[in-house]
Amino acid sequence: MSDRELKVFIQALTILSVACACSGFIPVDNYRVDCGSSKDTRVGNRVFSADNSTTYSLSTPKIIFAKTSESVTSSDDSFLYQTARILDGTSKYSFSIRQTGRHWIRLYFYPFVHDKYNMKSAKFDVLGQDHVLLSNFSVKYHVVKEFSVNVTSNTLEITFRIPSKNSFAFLNALEVVSVPDGLITEDASTFNPPGEFKGLFSQALETLYRVNMGGPIIFPENDTPGRTWVSDQIFLVNPNVATRISDISAVKYTEGATPDIAPPAVYGTATIMKPSAGDVNVTWEFTIDPGFQYLVRFHFCDILSNAPDQLFFHVYIDSWVLVYNFAPSSFSSNTLVSALYIDFVTAFTVINKLRVSVGPSFLGVEPTAILNGLEIMKMNNSLGSLSGSATLLSGSVSYKKHVGMMVGFITGAVIAVVVIAAIVFMLCRKRKKFACQGHSKTECKNSSTRYRIPFVAVVEATNNFDDNWVIGIGGFGKVYNGVLKDGLKVAVKRSNPFSRQGLAEFQTEVEMLSQFRHCNLVSLIGYCDEKNEMILIYEYMENGTLKDHLYGSGQKARDIGAARGLHYLHTGYSKTIIHRDVKSANILLDENLTAKVADFGLAKKVPEIDQSHVSTAVKGSFGYLDPDYYRRQQLTEKSDVYSFGMVLFEVLCARPVTDSTLPEGMNLANWAMEWQEKGKLEQVIRADSLGIYWKTAEKCLAEHRIDRPAMGDVLRNLEYALQLQEAVYTNTCVY
Repeated sequence: MSDRELKVFIQALTILSVACACSGFIPVDNYRVDCGSSKDTRVGNRVFSADNSTTYSLSTPKIIFAKTSESVTSSDDSFLYQTARILDGTSKYSFSIRQTGRHWIRLYFYPFVHDKYNMKSAKFDVLGQDHVLLSNFSVKYHVVKEFSVNVTSNTLEITFRIPSKNSFAFLNALEVVSVPDGLITEDASTFNPPGEFKGLFSQALETLYRVNMGGPIIFPENDTPGRTWVSDQIFLVNPNVATRISDISAVKYTEGATPDIAPPAVYGTATIMKPSAGDVNVTWEFTIDPGFQYLVRFHFCDILSNAPDQLFFHVYIDSWVLVYNFAPSSFSSNTLVSALYIDFVTAFTVINKLRVSVGPSFLGVEPTAILNGLEIMKMNNSLGSLSGSATLLSGSVSYKKHVGMMVGFITGAVIAVVVIAAIVFMLCRKRKKFACQGHSKTECKNSSTRYRIPFVAVVEATNNFDDNWVIGIGGFGKVYNGVLKDGLKVAVKRSNPFSRQGLAEFQTEVEMLSQFRHCNLVSLIGYCDEKNEMILIYEYMENGTLKDHLYGSGQKARDIGAARGLHYLHTGYSKTIIHRDVKSANILLDENLTAKVADFGLAKKVPEIDQSHVSTAVKGSFGYLDPDYYRRQQLTEKSDVYSFGMVLFEVLCARPVTDSTLPEGMNLANWAMEWQEKGKLEQVIRADSLGIYWKTAEKCLAEHRIDRPAMGDVLRNLEYALQLQEAVYTNTCVY
């Protein structure tokens, strides 16, 4: 045996011995059926019973079995796919449940060739425990669909529903198995916005991905609850920045995680960032269904460090920071190689890709990051469905209608979470070099020390960060009312550890706002970076955000103020400043209702006068994102113009960019354009907002940036429109 073969053999024995040493999970309810088979089938340590068992019941119009002698797959469970049960009418499986709680439902499909039934043409729905699991489902290849539902009665029914007389359903194998207690908890963290999601236990979940980072595939016989974990290699966006490590025998279960959560073979392997990769994140990309929320579970175990508090890194979903300066050892009483997991629930997704990343922190001994395992589970929507708009009572949704709805949704969505990445305007000019004092981790090397405010003064100004003084919560953290010693009223924005915005955004905001003054830009009063804090102090804006006033009057005058602020950013200095996050929530109104642009954490400057764009990762806000920027990842001032166009539409239509309560769709621009094409524009916009104002907003939303006006042209058009409106008002007033 060669050295390489010996190494592989020892590793395999290690995985097997550790798995066997773990306390085995024995499910209370354990049904496995080899559909269409007349005999039991063994797959590893699992036995699938013949399809004539008396342990469950099946109500179906006909008993139709199909079989093939060909070897249909190369997997260990290939024998399961040589038989199938055909269901040519609505059919219902009933399983007796001895212990209520969460159960897995696994459905095995393979459309093998049969002389009477073309299984690839089958189309059907599957319902389980008051949820739509599959809708208008068809199978073109080998697939296993895994769901978990909370069973609250002593019977679990799984119904196969046939949408038309010419269709049918089929099934190769079926599992109904108890889920270990505590595998799915009641709550999880959210990040958009930051907070907590409660009610997870009642959710139906579909497992889309269960991934073993840095290790090989793990088969059910090596996982105590009988799950399959796939390797992460096919999901890596840039494999060149990552490497794999393994130390399975060292794994300890001390803080929350158990072998039922994930086996040692998951926690004992990892994909890590190569220290030589610099500051590039390790990223995995997954295909998902838009329009749903997802439960994303991260598995961590520090098998890399030699001592606690050596490993620090950031954790991301898409461009959102989930955990900033995450240290696995700090979550496990400073115990190394301790298995732990963290759950996050996403916002409703609008595109069909989800990216998960880990990236380096400067607090670590060396720049690296680690991930041991990952699970992504789709959550049912408000209709109780895991499959689009289908409902329990609707019979079945027309396939064409369903696809049309999804295509329309995705189209609006791409422009939307495109929106999630790069819009509102920002600032940046030549900076004077100021040396910051102190040794805070958030030290702002290029910002003026005259803006630094002591932490004790901030505590005093906010009444010790009194929750009763909170006036808002955003991606960065809480915003407090504050009063400085000289009586100046201020707004105090304090970062939290789970903020989606971090050090880079904080430094950008301080370094830019400390150098700009304009009547239509929110002024920075000061900042505090003592005690590892990141705190920003702004002038207080008495009347909140433009978003809060969408349904009032006078919005167009406020839009002009915001346009002036953006025009100043784009042209007021030798280098163009691009805000990247323009939206109605980032336009604030002072006591005189003067509009001022705020929130410059994402701002970028164009380095050279003759440079047409900045190549950068997409960032911004949902609903406002420039689709051209999203596609090309090339940021220009026209990206701000697009976002501002969305703000104009909000004012025109007196409704927010996204409004899921209305049936017309989530994207405001598409919705308004449809009404224009119908010749019924006056039904959806304010009567005083026609003409130049509409045309200006429409031009801002041109698909390609070259077709959009400059912000100066937008400003002039809005000023002209306002003059016309005021003239009309003056001529029609009765004195």
